[in-house]
Amino acid sequence: MNKLALFDLDHTLLPIDSDYEWGQFLVRIGAVDAVAYARRNDEFFAQYQAGVLDPVEYLEFALGTLAGFPRSDLEAMRAQYMVDVIEPAVRPQALDLVKRHLDAGDLVAIITATNHYITAPIARLFGVEHHIAAMPETDASGKLTGKLAGTPTSGPGKITHMHAWLERLGRPFESFESSHFYSDSHNDIPLLSVVSHPVATNPSAALASHAHAQGWPLLHLFND
Repeated sequence: MNKLALFDLDHTLLPIDSDYEWGQFLVRIGAVDAVAYARRNDEFFAQYQAGVLDPVEYLEFALGTLAGFPRSDLEAMRAQYMVDVIEPAVRPQALDLVKRHLDAGDLVAIITATNHYITAPIARLFGVEHHIAAMPETDASGKLTGKLAGTPTSGPGKITHMHAWLERLGRPFESFESSHFYSDSHNDIPLLSVVSHPVATNPSAALASHAHAQGWPLLHLFND
């Protein structure tokens, strides 16, 4: 296991944004006020697309929503969300890409700015054990507080969290003979710039332009 393979999640392995779609799902099932929540969710999504999103502000909005439900209700909603939204969105070409790295014996991780509670079952769906995501704070009883624990896993924060994870495994980044990172977003240029094999995957226009300038390969998993 001398090779490292890292994957962003939203619009990289999934053709959708799991965080945004979770909000839309809550609106559809009537779990939140449709008008107020949809407006705020759309505002944050537009900020993300423009590259001006404050990750802590957004995460504490999303986590505050999670904290508003009893844990049993939250578990049931997440299970329904996986069946209704995520499973139909998973494409075989994305599963195959991850599987090729797993079958090769690479150390594989999904590293996403989306919160851990929503994305943990998605990582399992892809067969990936290691999953780095924004961690919700919990109280002594295990209830979500609505706050972020630690720092966001976005932008340069992905590098910080990657190094911390590898150190916990006793496998510092420098010990790998090669490293891949697949991402669609210009927000991930910091981590793409430190791996030996950056792959602009279903790239945004900004990332595609940067990738062309750097000579990075482009990979298109989805046609939509």
